[in-house]
Amino acid sequence: MQSAVFIVIIPIILLFLFTFFRVLYEYERAVVFTLGRFWKVKGPGLIIIVPIIQQMVKMDLRTVVMDVPPQDVISRDNVSVRVNAVVYFRVMNPERAVIQVENFYNAISQLSQTTLRSVLGQHELDEMLADRTKLNAHIQQILDEQTETWGIKVGMVEIKHIDLNENMIRAIAKQAEAERERRAKVIHADGEFQAAQKLLEAAQILSQQPQALQLRYLQTLSNIGEEKNTTIVFPLPMELLSFFQKKGV
Repeated sequence: MQSAVFIVIIPIILLFLFTFFRVLYEYERAVVFTLGRFWKVKGPGLIIIVPIIQQMVKMDLRTVVMDVPPQDVISRDNVSVRVNAVVYFRVMNPERAVIQVENFYNAISQLSQTTLRSVLGQHELDEMLADRTKLNAHIQQILDEQTETWGIKVGMVEIKHIDLNENMIRAIAKQAEAERERRAKVIHADGEFQAAQKLLEAAQILSQQPQALQLRYLQTLSNIGEEKNTTIVFPLPMELLSFFQKKGV
């Protein structure tokens, strides 16, 4: 009879003792409470938890990638856009992440949504499209400051998409086309200005050197002869007219 009792009791005792042990991976920590009061953070590896007296909350220390749902944002220049983002964070202090906030994942999600709307609403649409790196850093800084008391480190924030309505897309396309036309006109005007400057410099050189004008005259005659035109017009140099005027002809 006693042997039968031992056969039943011994497995129960072994099973009870087995519940004392927990195995945590390298990226896990256990926040241990003794009779409801915080005791210590344990892990990784093999740890001992006394059932009933002690309770354990397991925390994952790996980086968490959280999608921020699309948010309706009105920019500073009154343009309505729809923006979504992704937030990278990790638990740095397991004790704070358990004690200071009830559900840190939900808290960071809500905080990210409100911060995204608040920050982007302070900027114009052109800044949202052109300065994403600056906006990402600003949002990351705000989130990191807010979550520091929770033992959470926000490492990076990336704005993924900025969706515009069809009317705004057409307006931006027209603006881009007008900008391209303006640049083309500026480049053309700049080319004309440079050409005019070169012609002015050439005219000044020719006026100061009569020999250069004669060489240019002979080159022009040579070019006309190569074209095989039926009618040839010979330009009369101004120096020749001056010669006849001096002779009184």
